[in-house]
Amino acid sequence: MTTVHDFKVRAADGAEVSLAEFAGKLLLIVNVASKCGLTPQYEGLEALYRAEKDNGLEILGFPSNQFKEQEPGTDAEIQEFCTTTYDVTFPVLAKVDVNGPDADPLFVHLRAAAPGDFGPHLGRFYEAISALNPDAPADAVKWNFTKFLVGRDGEVIKRYEPPTTPEEIREDLQQYL
Repeated sequence: MTTVHDFKVRAADGAEVSLAEFAGKLLLIVNVASKCGLTPQYEGLEALYRAEKDNGLEILGFPSNQFKEQEPGTDAEIQEFCTTTYDVTFPVLAKVDVNGPDADPLFVHLRAAAPGDFGPHLGRFYEAISALNPDAPADAVKWNFTKFLVGRDGEVIKRYEPPTTPEEIREDLQQYL
């Protein structure tokens, strides 16, 4: 059975990163963007990372420019933004597609393992995003800052839709750390 640990991704500098390196760690994988209304979530993600990294939490950010081109920069520009604006110390990897024919295989796997709970209970956010992407498949990543929680064994535990803040998932993380 395939787990997240079976995938390889690219670091921002182009180096290959095997996710097997994170075996034994709790992972929070997030598609991120620098010019989104949700970009301030970087602050909460970084606070969560600093508080829990010694307990086995790793956060991996994957920039994507698929949502209204809100991540237009180069990998180097994204790194600069993350460090200077939010003092991000968790890994922000190379820019990827999270949906469509060129979707990174990791995100194809994440979406299949945790199709999400994107629906009317998200209120105006749901209405706005649904209007922008009316034909999106049910498992598609709908917007920036979708988060996937992955267990120490590489199995996907849960998906959090974009409006769910890092602070709101802290309690969930505690049961796995």
